[in-house]
Amino acid sequence: MSQAIQYNSSVAMIRHPRFLQRAADLTPTLQRLRQTPQAIVEAVAEPGALNGWRGNTVCTPEQFYQQPLNVGDSIIIDFGSHFVGYLQFSCRSVGSPPDAPAHLHFTFGETLSEVCEPFSEYQGWLSSSWLQQQDLWLDVLPARVALPRRYCLRYLKVEVKALSRKFRLQFDEIALETVTSAGSPHPAVIADPQLKAIDDVAVRTLKNCMQEVFEDGPKRDRRLWLGDLRLQAQVNDVTFGHHDLVRRCLYLFAGHTREDGMVSANVFVQPEVRADDTFLFDYSLFFVDVLYNYLQSTGDTETVGELWPTARRQIELALTRCDSQGLVRDSDDWWVFIDWQAELNKQASAQGVLIYCLQRALWLAQRFEPQRVPDYTATLWQLKEAALHHLWDNERQVFISGAVRQVSWASQIWLVLAEVGTAGQRQALMRRLQQQPPAIAMNTPYLRHHHIVALLQSGLREEAVAEIKAYWGAMVAYGADTFWEIFDPQHPDFSPYGSKLINSYCHAWSCTPAWFIRQYGL
Repeated sequence: MSQAIQYNSSVAMIRHPRFLQRAADLTPTLQRLRQTPQAIVEAVAEPGALNGWRGNTVCTPEQFYQQPLNVGDSIIIDFGSHFVGYLQFSCRSVGSPPDAPAHLHFTFGETLSEVCEPFSEYQGWLSSSWLQQQDLWLDVLPARVALPRRYCLRYLKVEVKALSRKFRLQFDEIALETVTSAGSPHPAVIADPQLKAIDDVAVRTLKNCMQEVFEDGPKRDRRLWLGDLRLQAQVNDVTFGHHDLVRRCLYLFAGHTREDGMVSANVFVQPEVRADDTFLFDYSLFFVDVLYNYLQSTGDTETVGELWPTARRQIELALTRCDSQGLVRDSDDWWVFIDWQAELNKQASAQGVLIYCLQRALWLAQRFEPQRVPDYTATLWQLKEAALHHLWDNERQVFISGAVRQVSWASQIWLVLAEVGTAGQRQALMRRLQQQPPAIAMNTPYLRHHHIVALLQSGLREEAVAEIKAYWGAMVAYGADTFWEIFDPQHPDFSPYGSKLINSYCHAWSCTPAWFIRQYGL
């Protein structure tokens, strides 16, 4: 059900002013730095390059500033890496006094394909308003301009759409005012050069997603998602250590909930805090895990104690989805994410997520509400027994999901993470998957992250390192400045939205190699 868009505008929501005020008090100050262009490039079609385009340097920015532009001229500016910020420029007329406005069109791209392929041909199912472009009419020249909208880019295409015949246009300066709430990352000693390169890209990915909240992607969707927050918070622990931003995000989710207490899958913070009307079984449960990890990282019992009732409520709501045997019911009337995989049956994965988060809730209950420990312990045992009895195929030696008894990567990964079965059984399963991969594949770095965790949790360190290098290393080989929302090594231009132009090429859930490398000393 996660492949579509939820519409729940009639759902009653409740605001919790105390939590919202806590979140407001924790609003970070953004770090602002000036970034100038590194080169002017021409785009060349090349099938083996990222999305089919390669950039060749044609001149320096200083040389470009000496070149007057005519109607129909265009240039592509390369800022050298991926940045989030605001475009500023100054330009003037050359020739006779300007007797008409100058019409300019700007296209902003995280990748070259976004500034080379016409947006008019976009056929994806997400709104085309996410495509980064802006028209500007300059009535008075010379002009100093600071665009008010924030953009996310490495490449900027400038097109001169219209001038009068009496003058040409010349740029004197172009720059970005970049923004992030991240400071300097903790240093890390990484001996392996490929892992060092992967770590550098992962850290930049997180840095550019750290704004007033942990955004999922600074180009799209530019908001706070719970599944992404969970992974960002872990990477933040070993890189920037900005724990107050994690705390702020927890309060934001707790500050505007559904009437029954369920937290939303994502939250908007402008013009006011408003939870989206999207609710996901797995994402709401992950509030428990984020809170658990926050306490592990900070020891902040005051915040966690205040938010524990919100976390407990997510467990209570999720358990209503289980039948009398402790098995998550599968049907077409519920929403759970797990992965961008249209063919995936998600019953077994959801069972794993519930067990995984109940284990965290049990640990929290021992500290904040010990009287619940016996019930949680009994329920945890029941859920694991149900998974072994109903979801383990003894003949095939794999976990199955749904009435069709589907075998997928996601089902194996999540029930291994939930510690269903013995440690030896789980390790043997993970080894078999390397030799006999399920037909229902992993489509996102998000699920790949959980695969790596399952390998490490099963004692398969060498296999985990090999997977990190093969997957995230392939993005680095393509020239990634930041890691992407979607990457299928066999189909690099795959998009779940119907067009690679709308994909996010700096996406939070893809930054986790930095956590693996630093946390496990890889």
